Amino acid sequence: MRRLMTAVCLAAAAVVLVGSLAGCQEIRENPRTGTVRVLDWSAETVENFLRLEHLKEFKKYLPEARGVLIFPALVKAGFIVGAEGGTGVLVARGKDGKWGYPAFYTLGAASVGFQIGVQDTETILVIRNDKALQSIITRQGKFGADISVTAGVVGAGMEASTTTNLDLDVLAFTNAKVGAFVGASLEGAVLARRRDFNESFYGKGATPERIVLEGRYKNAQANGLISVLARF
Repeated sequence: MRRLMTAVCLAAAAVVLVGSLAGCQEIRENPRTGTVRVLDWSAETVENFLRLEHLKEFKKYLPEARGVLIFPALVKAGFIVGAEGGTGVLVARGKDGKWGYPAFYTLGAASVGFQIGVQDTETILVIRNDKALQSIITRQGKFGADISVTAGVVGAGMEASTTTNLDLDVLAFTNAKVGAFVGASLEGAVLARRRDFNESFYGKGATPERIVLEGRYKNAQANGLISVLARF
């Protein structure tokens, strides 16, 4: 009984940990420093994925991607009830085929089921067509519901989804950096714009539509990430 109570207490603390890590580090962080940190980590995540053997399919789909959502640190924890969260960037190709400037987003998820553990994962969502890109930019909410796109997840130890399904609008590639998580799920993931980050980085009135679709804003601090993506 004592062991069971200890496990429950640790799991409860793990759920709180998600809120503290994703919330304190990212939501409460000064947007001026937070934006630079997210961009630097996002560039590192892309480079990591290019080297990882178990994510070799990533190299196959990136050259034809319409856009990418990069989340360098999605912190997940739970015991029966799980929670997950993190901040990242959306980058899309222009009509000329070149990668544009990023818009900042946050991704959060909660799930119920057999799961236990704490994990920090880096995730890249490869957006495969214009319909999916438009839906992600113009809407907020849950994937598959408010954001009407079909998505599959690929990654060692994570949810399995065949990458041969050409009907999928989005392919999410994941890599666990820290910890172990059993029975994890990204179902019910909610995507939302980070208005504070976007306006801090570009100026007041900067929205994903104006940044990504209309190309009204630029900031040289994003050039490092763009250069990494420009290899494809």
